[in-house]
Amino acid sequence: MIHSANAATVAQAAQALRDGQLVGLPTETVYGLAANATDDAAVAQIFMAKGRPADHPLIVHVASAAQVPLFAAQVPDFAQGLIDAFWPGPLTLILPRQPGVATASAGGQDSIGLRCPSHPVAQQLLQACAALGVHGVSAPSANRFGRVSPTTAAHVQSELGADLLILDGGECAVGIESTIIDCTRGEPVLLRPGHITRVQIEAACGRAVLDKDEVSQPAPRASGTLESHYAPRAKVRLMSAQDIDAKLHALGPHANNLGVWAAKRPDVGAGVIWLEQSTVSEQAAHDLFSVLRALDARGVQQIWVQLPPDAPEWEGVRDRLHRAAA
Repeated sequence: MIHSANAATVAQAAQALRDGQLVGLPTETVYGLAANATDDAAVAQIFMAKGRPADHPLIVHVASAAQVPLFAAQVPDFAQGLIDAFWPGPLTLILPRQPGVATASAGGQDSIGLRCPSHPVAQQLLQACAALGVHGVSAPSANRFGRVSPTTAAHVQSELGADLLILDGGECAVGIESTIIDCTRGEPVLLRPGHITRVQIEAACGRAVLDKDEVSQPAPRASGTLESHYAPRAKVRLMSAQDIDAKLHALGPHANNLGVWAAKRPDVGAGVIWLEQSTVSEQAAHDLFSVLRALDARGVQQIWVQLPPDAPEWEGVRDRLHRAAA
């Protein structure tokens, strides 16, 4: 049930969440599968619908920083600086969890992931939920566990069926999931790269951003950090533009059932589907999951992807591609 977002459908979705149901939610990153974050029975439906392990934590989405104390036991100064700089926006912070709150959403951990999305429909829904006493919604990507994240309402429906109430907020502007910063270990630790880069994080909080293997204390589990994730049905292979050209030339007329996402059109025959990869990191991120879905829909057996530059602004795209190909 895809509904255009308006006052009536947003109110309907908020009531559904209040009643313990699931809702397809647009955000600026990807579409989420939302449930009342403090209703463990409702959250259990997310794990069931996605086929997601119950110890794999979910990100709780809030309307504003005012809801943070309801879920987080404390907010370090550097984390507050990140909230002030980037919320609403595509940044998730892992914080110490209030005891007894959102246990299922946290996957049983003593930490909680919080994010304040900037998408206007998400904001409207979260504010309507708060008015009904639902002060946060857990919303992982609205797809089967480990598969390609959805960036349109139609993607959500194709993954999870026609019975789910889905608010249509258009195409997601960012296209990859939020940056995740662990704030539970005294310093900002990058768990998942995204649209907001580590350079921006460091500038906002005045501290160096560490990688999770640079800190002795084990990192909390977080969304989208498994080695294999975001995977289409087709096998994804990452290679340079030169390798793509060389391998296609070697295959010649035997290149069939193959999709290529590269910056320049290779010299290929009818058995190869080429989609253009933007040389601008933000546009490539926006296109990434839609490209993987489109090529899957065309029935290709392999997807060859030109690996983007090893540059800070491409870190989020490279991360998703490496996991898709794992």
